[in-house]
Formats: sequence, C-alpha cells, structure tokens
Amino acid sequence: MISKTAIVDGITMRWEETGEGTPVVLIHGIPTSPALWRHVAPRIPKARCLAWEMVGYGESIPEGRDRDISVGRQADYLASWLEHLGIEQAILVGHDLGGGVAQIAAVRYSGLCRGLFLTNAIGYDSWPIPSVKAMRMGGPLLRHLPDLAFKQVIRTFLQRGHDDSTRAKEAFEAHWPHYRKHDGAAAFVRQANSLDVQDTMAVAGDLPGLGIPARIVWGAADQFQKMEYGERFAHDLSAPLQRIEGGKHFTPEDHPEIIANGINQLMADAADAESTTGAGGDNDIASGV
Repeated sequence: MISKTAIVDGITMRWEETGEGTPVVLIHGIPTSPALWRHVAPRIPKARCLAWEMVGYGESIPEGRDRDISVGRQADYLASWLEHLGIEQAILVGHDLGGGVAQIAAVRYSGLCRGLFLTNAIGYDSWPIPSVKAMRMGGPLLRHLPDLAFKQVIRTFLQRGHDDSTRAKEAFEAHWPHYRKHDGAAAFVRQANSLDVQDTMAVAGDLPGLGIPARIVWGAADQFQKMEYGERFAHDLSAPLQRIEGGKHFTPEDHPEIIANGINQLMADAADAESTTGAGGDNDIASGV
C-alpha cells in the first residue's frame, strides 16, 4: 500500500491506498492505525482500498492535539476527506472505533455509504471497554508513564485481543512506533478522553432505516466487543452474520482472509442492489450535519 497525505480543512490527513475500482474505505480503531488492514487490502482485487487514518491516531497523532477527536467528529473528518478526493460513494468498513465512525457517517451523510461492513466494532452502549475506562480514570498518572512501561501496556492490550500470537507480535511492531514517536502515553490518554458512548447511542435508532447492503463478521471469543453486539448489528441492519469461532478482537490481523472475503461479498451485494434498483444513487456529502 502507498502512503498518501492531503490537507483537508486545515488538517493533514493520511491514508494508505492500493488498487483500482470501487472505493472501499477501511477504518481502524484504538490503539491501531491503517496498518491494521495490511493483510486485508491486498485480498480485495476489484477495489480501490483506502485505509484512512483517524485524526489523532497513528502518524496523525500530532493532528489530534487541541482538536476534537471523538468518534462523532471523526465521521465528519472522514466525509470531508472523501469529498476532497471526489469520492461520492464508498463501501465503509470499520473495526473497533472505526466501526462507530462508519455507522455515524452512514447515518449523517445520506448516500455516502454504498455498503456497511462491521467487524468487532463499537456500537450502542458497548464502549468504552472497562480497560480503556480504567486507563482514562488513571489518565493524570498514565500520561506521565515512562515509554518502557507504557510499551508494555500496549503490548498487553494487543495480546489480549489476538488469538494468533504471531500476529499479535507483528501488530505490536506495526502500531507501537506511532506512540513511541508521538507523545507516548499522553497520546493514548488524549484518545481515551475523547471517547463518548453517546456518539453511537445517538445513531443506534437510525441503523434499521439505513436500507443499505451490510455484512457483519465477528470474532466470537472477543472479550472487548461481545458477540451479542454483533448479533444486534445483524438484526438492525438485516445483515448476514459470520462468526469466527475462537476469533478475538483484532480480526483484520488474525483472520484477513475471512474479513477480505466478507468485504468482497458485500461489494457483490452492493452491485446487485444497484442493478436491481437501476440507480447508482445521487448523494450530497455536504448535506451531513
């Protein structure tokens, strides 16, 4: 994947891009970055995959200083970025916090979301998870934690969410350097302090009315985002639900083949829906609130 940047509304936004075809926007969560999708994007051959980096995360941590980096605001940043790129409609794929961003964008920006794919995503009242709440409560102390100690916090957090130990080690090497380079524990505390469950609660009642193709793939052994939330998404979005038995939280890293296959199937669903309705759908990104 190729790293790209653009200045959008005064913010330097970064993403990783590969391929051509239908725009598929891949949105990571915490404590990850676009590298979360490194094994997924190459397996989506008919798409222009854009792994967007949330403002205040990854290499974009400096852009989050003194800015609103809540999940709700990230949806607005995402829509502005897509408008900047001239992308009127895209398949939105979200993991963890990125799933919340995708849901909010789909609700706020009519016509923007061509299809919605969620894997072990936040939603409803499922977050922040207890460990993140604890870190937030300990923020005044945590933000001054030496890098060596904070490094172990991130390592442990990632290990708990992976069912593949090799991929857990690889994930640490992919995501930790951003914290080491940019603010360390203080960056994580800033991210944690921005989390507000009302962001997803505010759109929960709108999910059943979206009327767009959707698919849910869930690691059934996830202790961060429980299986019951995957089932609820499937019900509200009238979407197929695929369980990854034994799978934990970081499904795009542990099970990229399954995630990519689900996204490819969603792309086919979206294409079928368009051919059935005979319309690509007019939309106006700027119409969001």
